[in-house]
Amino acid sequence: MDQHTFNTAAASLKAGNIKLAAKVKVTNAGLLAIGGLVSSILLSTTALVWVATSVTRRHPVSTGLLRRR
Repeated sequence: MDQHTFNTAAASLKAGNIKLAAKVKVTNAGLLAIGGLVSSILLSTTALVWVATSVTRRHPVSTGLLRRR
C-alpha cells in the first residue's frame, strides 16, 4: 500500500453572521511544486520591474521627451 504524507493547513474567518472555513491537504511533492511556482512568479516580477525602470534601456526618443519636461 502506498503511504503519502500530507501537510494540512486550516483557516477560518468570522465576520458578523458570515463564517468561512477552509482546509487544504498537500503532499510534499505538492509543496515543492507550489514553491517552484511562487519563486518563478517572484523572479519574473523582478525581471519586469528591472527592465521597466532601467534608464539605459529606454529608447533615445522617449528619453529625450522625458528630459524636456
